[in-house]
Amino acid sequence: MGLENRLLGLALIAIIVLTVVAVDLLNDENQSTIEYVYIEKVVDDRTEPIQDNETEPLNRSQVARVATFNIKVFGKTKMGKPEVVAELVTIFERYDLVAVQEIKDIDEQVPYQFLDALNNNSSIDWQMILSIRTGLQEDDENSQEQYAYYYRSDVFIALDNGSIYNDSNNDSFQREPFVSQFELLDLDGNPTGLDFTLINIHTKPTAAVAEMEALQDVLNWSAQVFGENDQIILGDFNGDCSYASYQDLISLSISTANHTWIVPDDADTTVSDSHCAYDRIVTTSNLDERLTGIWGVDMDISGSDVSDHRPVWFDISRLQEYQ
Repeated sequence: MGLENRLLGLALIAIIVLTVVAVDLLNDENQSTIEYVYIEKVVDDRTEPIQDNETEPLNRSQVARVATFNIKVFGKTKMGKPEVVAELVTIFERYDLVAVQEIKDIDEQVPYQFLDALNNNSSIDWQMILSIRTGLQEDDENSQEQYAYYYRSDVFIALDNGSIYNDSNNDSFQREPFVSQFELLDLDGNPTGLDFTLINIHTKPTAAVAEMEALQDVLNWSAQVFGENDQIILGDFNGDCSYASYQDLISLSISTANHTWIVPDDADTTVSDSHCAYDRIVTTSNLDERLTGIWGVDMDISGSDVSDHRPVWFDISRLQEYQ
């Protein structure tokens, strides 16, 4: 019996120790709120590797951080919840430019109210470019939304007021992409010479593959309208899981060596238990050699009351010598 008691005691001690270790690990996991990943190799055969850079990794103040964020049904109801608005402001303050999808307010006041909330809670001057309501074709009018770009005026200059892609001929999109040009500023607030075109998209889930294929037409159109500068497509592609297979993705016109898919297929950009890389960022260049290869999925979001998507982001160097 003495030996049995001693063994039982040792077993209880082991259980206590393992429990403490497990709690510590869980606490460490909860404290890790933002996922950072460095791209240093080809993710799959439709991406071009970002060249290794021998310089030291840049700190946050040396880069412009650009995000895309589908704020689920961003309308009066959500704007009327102070705790949700406060969390959204906190999220946005982690970035320098945020491309937003799924703004749903027929009076078109919510985007301006949120801009006021940003500026009222920050010493930073935020500005906004807002699209008209999308879904301009008769068969798309039941799903009208707006896009927006919110950006820090000390990091970016908007070069236009944005344009909705003219989809009247082919009717390829339920919500026409929103196209706008920006210029990056250096650390002293001077223009860097990097002008780039952002193409903001929220695809129809059941037509995601066809709409992603049609994005090549948008790239061609924007190049004609804005010139052959750097282009970035970002937004809610619905580009994964039941809406788009891997074979669908690698067959796209925008899945060649001329395009860099910054968010890989194994990423999870959802808040729910599903594991889907719906939200994507695709560039047509290395952004004048300023593309750092740093990207991430923002894990610091309380839950689906804010959105069912997580922001995804990437960094652009603001240093001239990085080129």
